[in-house]
Amino acid sequence: MVTTKKRRKAQKNLVVVESPAKAKTIEKYLGRSYKVVSSVGHIRDLPKSRMGVDTEQNYEPDYINIRGKGDLIKSLRTEAKKAKKVYLASDPDREGEAISWHLAHILGLNLEEKNRVVFNEITKDAVKNAFNEPRSINFDLVDAQQARRVLDRLVGYSISPILWRKVKKGLSAGRVQSVALKIIIDREKEIQVFIPEEYWTIDGHFLKNRHKFKASFWGVDGKKQKLENAKIVQNILKKITSKEFLITKVEKKERSRKAPVPFTTSSLQQEAANKINFRTRKTMSTAQQLYEGISLGKEGTVGLITYMRTDSTRISEVAKGEAAEFISDTFGKDYSAHGAQKVKNAKGAQDAHEAIRPSSVLRTPELLEPFLDKSQLKLYTLIWNRFVASQMKPATFDTVKARLEQNGVIFVANGSKVKFKGYLAVYNDTDKDKMLPDLKEGDKVRSDGIESSQHFTQPPARFSEATLVKILEENGVGRPSTYAPTLETIQRRYYVKLVAKHFEPTELGEIVNNLMVEFFPKIVNSGFTAEIENNLDEIEHGNEEWRKVVDQYFRPFEKELEVAEEKMEKVQIKDEAAGFDCDICGHPMVIKLGRFGKFYACSNFPECRNTKPIIKEIGVVCPVCNEGQVAERKSKKNRLFYGCTRYPDCDFTSWDKPVGRLCPKCGQYLVEKKVRGGGKQVICINNDYEEKVQK
Repeated sequence: MVTTKKRRKAQKNLVVVESPAKAKTIEKYLGRSYKVVSSVGHIRDLPKSRMGVDTEQNYEPDYINIRGKGDLIKSLRTEAKKAKKVYLASDPDREGEAISWHLAHILGLNLEEKNRVVFNEITKDAVKNAFNEPRSINFDLVDAQQARRVLDRLVGYSISPILWRKVKKGLSAGRVQSVALKIIIDREKEIQVFIPEEYWTIDGHFLKNRHKFKASFWGVDGKKQKLENAKIVQNILKKITSKEFLITKVEKKERSRKAPVPFTTSSLQQEAANKINFRTRKTMSTAQQLYEGISLGKEGTVGLITYMRTDSTRISEVAKGEAAEFISDTFGKDYSAHGAQKVKNAKGAQDAHEAIRPSSVLRTPELLEPFLDKSQLKLYTLIWNRFVASQMKPATFDTVKARLEQNGVIFVANGSKVKFKGYLAVYNDTDKDKMLPDLKEGDKVRSDGIESSQHFTQPPARFSEATLVKILEENGVGRPSTYAPTLETIQRRYYVKLVAKHFEPTELGEIVNNLMVEFFPKIVNSGFTAEIENNLDEIEHGNEEWRKVVDQYFRPFEKELEVAEEKMEKVQIKDEAAGFDCDICGHPMVIKLGRFGKFYACSNFPECRNTKPIIKEIGVVCPVCNEGQVAERKSKKNRLFYGCTRYPDCDFTSWDKPVGRLCPKCGQYLVEKKVRGGGKQVICINNDYEEKVQK
């Protein structure tokens, strides 16, 4: 009788990444001898229920396994025990390095062993190259992340309890969020004290050989003059006694405009908001999908962009070479700037890895369109266009400036024409050509009408998500990974609200900010916060010891805490009368301020716990049930929509505002949609009918 022994399965290498989506992509690249699993983000952290940092024992953090991850940790340990070797492949930044360090602790790995792999893009070559050159865990990166985590915990868990006792429960005060809130409130104060100033403009329409062009008033008798009031304007217009103007000066120049640099995290967030109307959160979540990998049919899953949390504009020589070849083949050799374009990073940039770019320029948006959803395609197109443009030569323009005069009154006309498109061939961020007719000194032209207009200076604009990220970056507050969470936190705490895509502070936000400014002036000082960020960078570079940096900032802060505990007075947020009685107990209803905004509540609380949402009706009868009123509502993600006041009996909802009229063609209801350029358009929900855009 012949017996056969069961073959023992060959041991596999285990790779631990953060994301399940990333795990599938990497496992395909590495082959059968590797098994790739996911930690689903952080595995250990400071406890939520207490400080978790011992300030008397050199700021020793007390890390615990995150609740709810027990089964996952058990599974990871089992896989690690039977693995030939364990590799840690979390994201290539400070936070990712700390996650690898925590994983090494939980799995009992040797911290000196070379088991850490990092890659800036999830492509076959990048992943394989990373596994050919593993390294040990970088403790400078880990310590920089520990310092940030400990500092943020010390600030947040020290100030928040004081705010709970002195103002109301559920409040928080973070290191970066407090600066962001103060920036928004300072802008609101500027708006409130702003005094408009009157000014005028005079524009002339002119003709030269039937060619129309426009010129604007510049000055009188060779001197530039401001138009501050109607009297000055009238005196100037009196000097114009005929329609004939003399061309007294013509300047012709050539100017060039450099290509924009590739995207960093903040510039991507800003441009995505301006060009494709993406919120910061949506930009980052969509970029994460593109980075982790998209299925491209027969080609399989491929990471389409490089890592999206970066403040560097650096591009690898390999990517530059591929782009140069693509540009030369597509547009011609004259368009490629390969070897000539030198980009310097912004001051304070970590430069840990490259700018955000396509993993391969050969994967054009047109080729990927069948595989991407609308959001992914929009963002990828933006990233691809910006990267290709950054590797192209500047655009050049022929410009003309002409001076027109009559009786000492001077008008100036400006014109330009693209001479060489350069980067504008893929990334057009300029106005159309503004051509002037062929003008020469001594020529005469005729006016076809001169108009004067009164204006008033406008207050500074409130911050949008994009402009707030820009100001935070300019002030050195926060880093690429912190912008989106900071914006979310100040909205979630109801310190600010988004109105017409711009931040407005709430009453609660102003109360918290006033207390922070009075008792914790350093925390809300953008220069102080930027200094902390610089010291965190020094820890990363191995020039500072993290506990020393934490102590340097905590000891003075500890004294501020003692003063706040003693001297901060309790703030009473008064309830407003709602103007009607409770339909359960008959006591007056009041308007209360909660963590999600204002709401109606019974004044007989806690005996009566009746509450109601505050509903803003828009004066339109529900087009579905014809009984209820249409009211403004908010989704779970704080997005405005419209619904019937008879909900749940009537389930009418609409993202667009109903106008209270029916379509003259099909009888369905009409809604008001916003269009680009700030206008509005009334359309039928069946797209059978539309009215002209109203500016």
